[in-house]
Amino acid sequence: MKLAPSILAADLADLKGELASIALSGADMVHFDVMDGHFVPNLTFGAPLIRAARAHCALPFDVHLMVTDPGAYLDSLAEARVAQVSFHTEAERYSPRLIRHVTELGMAAGIAVNPQTPLSAVGEVLPLASFVLVMSVDPGFAGQEFISTVWDKLDALAEWRAAEALSFSIAVDGGVTLDNLSRLAAIGVDLAVAGKAFFTAPDRSAFAQAVHRAAP
Repeated sequence: MKLAPSILAADLADLKGELASIALSGADMVHFDVMDGHFVPNLTFGAPLIRAARAHCALPFDVHLMVTDPGAYLDSLAEARVAQVSFHTEAERYSPRLIRHVTELGMAAGIAVNPQTPLSAVGEVLPLASFVLVMSVDPGFAGQEFISTVWDKLDALAEWRAAEALSFSIAVDGGVTLDNLSRLAAIGVDLAVAGKAFFTAPDRSAFAQAVHRAAP
């Protein structure tokens, strides 16, 4: 599995230092949660901070849009040289069109789904998406525990991918710890987004290595 530490759980007063730490740990990319205070009850940061971070980190940037109007953010994220961006199916009525727009801007397009949202809500866009971001916590705040019912959703999504011979990757965001890495890998998860577990780890490099080594 690949690892994307979630900057939301970092010390934002030392963003430059935290980005350097992520890179030194061997992580694969940096995850940014953009929240607007409407789609979720929290307000974080936007393209200006991501653009500023770009000057201090060479790793690919993965942006998760937890906003009511994801299309309004795409041009500025492309200008910030974001590698991939996901938006919520619950917030967008025309997901296929938005996925195409993300791709046209040169970014990989992902569709995000909340813990309580059935997979049927994203079924029609799975052939179009580069990846599916499965929320394993309620979106909006860092440090939550993995919601147990999401295991069945991950199993079903991996089975769907195999049955339809689709090429999207599976990312999981929320409650990722050393204790559940092997189970995530066994299901077929490709990318683990980790916040609290990574930034509070005694050895961040060891945490990254554990993610990379995770196996059934």
